[in-house]
Amino acid sequence: QVRIVEPGGGLVQPGGSLRLSCVASVSIFRFAAMGWYRQAPGQQRDLVATFTSGGNTNYVDSVKGRITISRDNAKNTVYLQMNSLKPEDTAVYYCNAYNSVVEYWGQGTQVTVSS
Repeated sequence: QVRIVEPGGGLVQPGGSLRLSCVASVSIFRFAAMGWYRQAPGQQRDLVATFTSGGNTNYVDSVKGRITISRDNAKNTVYLQMNSLKPEDTAVYYCNAYNSVVEYWGQGTQVTVSS
């Protein structure tokens, strides 16, 4: 059984930084890609950033230059480093991992940007 766990999240002031972690119970090489999505209250779940097994990254325009996705293969972990945070970044952040057969989601972690 594959599990995705997302420690991290919390309350941060505007302009601050936060790093989210996504820890898989199996080698992340098993996945074609891993990524982060977020869902604000009353909104749909939207893509934030992805990291493919080939090492390619992709970001939604609204976070480019502020947010970086990276991975530590030895720790089976994908990170989301978020800088210059804005109130509009407030959402529940979900980690996603998929291959050609199946897709996995974490339970989500709350990020609140507020003074």
